Formats: sequence, C-alpha cells, structure tokens
Amino acid sequence: MRKVIAVFGAGTGLGAAVARRFGREGYRVALVARRRAPLDALVAELAGRGVEAEAFTADLSDHRAAPELVETIRERMGRIDVVEYAPIGVDFAMTPAAELTTDQVLSQVALFTLTPVALVGAVLPELLERGDGAVLIGQGMSAAHPVPGLSGVSLGMAATRNYVHSLHGELAGRGVYAGTLTIGAMIAGSAAHELVTSGELGGLPKDVPTADPDVLAELYWEMLTARTEAEREYPAR
Repeated sequence: MRKVIAVFGAGTGLGAAVARRFGREGYRVALVARRRAPLDALVAELAGRGVEAEAFTADLSDHRAAPELVETIRERMGRIDVVEYAPIGVDFAMTPAAELTTDQVLSQVALFTLTPVALVGAVLPELLERGDGAVLIGQGMSAAHPVPGLSGVSLGMAATRNYVHSLHGELAGRGVYAGTLTIGAMIAGSAAHELVTSGELGGLPKDVPTADPDVLAELYWEMLTARTEAEREYPAR
C-alpha cells in the first residue's frame, strides 16, 4: 500500500505545494481544511497531475475532534505515514503582547499547540509500530525569534516548536522523524498573501519577504530525507 501524507491546513500556498511535492514521490494525499470547495478544486488539480488525493473538512481549532479525524482518514485511505501541519490562514491575530487577552491566547494555543499535539498523539502509535513515518510542522519565524506586535501567534507556535524539538530527540533511532520548518516570509499564492498584496490585510512589516511555496515544500522533503535536523529556517539566518 502506498504511503499517505495528511496535510492539515491545506491551502492554496504551502499545503498545495506539499501535496504536489509528496505526490511526485508516490504519496497519496489527505487534504484537511475548513472549506470544501477549495479542497475539491485542489483534489481535481492533483488528479490532473496523477496524484491521488482525498478531501476532509475539519475545524482544526477543535483539538478534541483530532482523534476522530485521524480515524476517518485511516478508514478512507488505509494509513497515515506523514503528518504535515501548517494551518496559517487569514484570520490569525497579530496582537502586541501588551494588548493580549487570555481569550486570544487560548484561541491561538488551541490551533497552534493543542491540535497538533492531539493529532500527533493519535498518529504516533501507528508510526512507531511500523518504525517509519514523520511529523512536519510549519510555523512563523516569531515562534523562534519573537517580534514585537506578533505575540498573538507566537505564543502557541513557540510552545509547539519546543514540543517538536523534544519529539525529534525522543524519536531518534526509532524510525520516526519530527521536524519544524520555521518560515519568516509570506507564502506566495496563499490567501493571506493575496490579502496583504491587495492591501486588505495590514500589520506586517513592509520588508517581509515572499517565499515560493514549492521551495518550502522542497525543504520539507530534504528534512524528511536527511532526518537530521529538528528545525530548518527560511530564509536561513
């Protein structure tokens, strides 16, 4: 049975690029996001490239639903070999630390920490039993290098970065890889990038670079193949 990558937060930028890159390697792809129509469009695009993909709708801010979501993917696709989690959309908060409320922190931690931990917990026993597989987490650069004004997302992401670094060490020698790709750029083709370039979404530094999602997907593939780095930053610092 061919391997399966589950792309959680499958948007038009990084998620689509990851699906294409892993699809070229023979992976089947489970695409997970909130809205059905964009997922169906991506499934059709991938089919045109000879990549088998299926769509799954889910609210990734609800960590309690993660085990059932994983089981649904398993039932339809037979297995999960790689978890890729990077649900950075257009509704993330860019809140100064001095203005943060506990409700804002809870909402960010739910999406960026609790759900990835729940998903990994649901998938990891399967990976360890096979002695193969991977967990790939995509995050913003403020997870590693705090930026004034961006505390809203960085709190949850920083906690998950710590978690992935720990996983990387704990899983070494057991056949399962864990790594995080820390991205200090807007991802071209993403919904957030389109809003920024149109002027509808502000709050970001004017000199923030733009990243080609295919380049980021290739970095994921390099990390998975080498299995030596707990973290890769883009752009490299």
